[in-house]
Amino acid sequence: MNHLLEKIALTQIEGVGPITSRALVSYLNGIENVFSASKKDLIQIPGIGEKTVQSILHHREAFKKAEAEAKFIQQHDIQVHFYTDKGYPFRLKSIEDSPVLLYYKGNGDLDHTRIVAIIGTRSPSDQGKSLCEKLVEDLKEYQVLIVSGLAYGVDICAHRKSLECHIPTIGVMGNGLDKIYPAAHQATTKRMMAQGGLLTQFITRTNPDRENFPMRNKVVAGMSDAVVVIESGIEGGSMITAEYANHYNKDVFAIPGRPTDKQSEGCNTLIKRNKASLIENAGDLARMMNWDKKDIHLVQSALFHDLDHHQQQVISLLKHNEFISIDRLYHELQLSPSAVAGLMLDLEFKGLIKTLPGKKYILVM
Repeated sequence: MNHLLEKIALTQIEGVGPITSRALVSYLNGIENVFSASKKDLIQIPGIGEKTVQSILHHREAFKKAEAEAKFIQQHDIQVHFYTDKGYPFRLKSIEDSPVLLYYKGNGDLDHTRIVAIIGTRSPSDQGKSLCEKLVEDLKEYQVLIVSGLAYGVDICAHRKSLECHIPTIGVMGNGLDKIYPAAHQATTKRMMAQGGLLTQFITRTNPDRENFPMRNKVVAGMSDAVVVIESGIEGGSMITAEYANHYNKDVFAIPGRPTDKQSEGCNTLIKRNKASLIENAGDLARMMNWDKKDIHLVQSALFHDLDHHQQQVISLLKHNEFISIDRLYHELQLSPSAVAGLMLDLEFKGLIKTLPGKKYILVM
């Protein structure tokens, strides 16, 4: 991987988070120029102060960590995705505070056509577990990938039921790939490697500290098309993830509970505040996500003889996907947002595509 050490080292510089990292790479025209830049060049970048400049200039310790991490990556067959790389999840690319670097082990598709996050309390009721299992089981026919946070409770219930139903599932971690947390989920994660995988933004020897989990939750929300909350208190990780999902313009859903149930207080609150749509089952979710169409008519290729290369590329993508999001189009076409907008408007005028809520597109007759 090109400039692997620089990419890892960038994430280990004190005071340099995702937004600052993007600014550095953008203003200096590539990751390869960040660590060779002069103080004069660095201080001119908006948002880069003296302290951060000094941290970048004195980068020896960051590169020592990067070298150790590179060895671990090679030994354990880990995929590394920098935010400018083609392999970086396209749903996260447009989110300015998503991690600039991700470590992934497994065979699940991070750009799967439909990704659903299932989250909830760490101590669900028997009914909550049953609801989770039933939801996962019934989502199988919609060919989804299930993502969650590998935690106790609803998270691990969703992962395990996915494995049982042969649905790909990805666990997003709040620590490095050298350690499974909670340790009790070790056996489950081994099975997930063959039917999904594990994803993290943290290097090895990173402990599962409390402050890491909100960052983990951002990834869960950002890489999903839909986030489903099953039993949650009024506070906690699930509510944080739902807030991130709303901020990222993702579709958020919650299964309601009785007003007197503390474990349903969070779900009920999300629904009351219009921060989540009420669902009771997988059918509700599919209808709201426009996944319940039984017959998507494909236009014959002969009708497309007068389309240019990029228009043909869009039609080809839509032939193999029930719908496609604007984020994925940016990723696949590698065009500017204005160019993509013009392209899609032209196709819509031709009567070949239709725009759906949430900046998604489908092929029509």
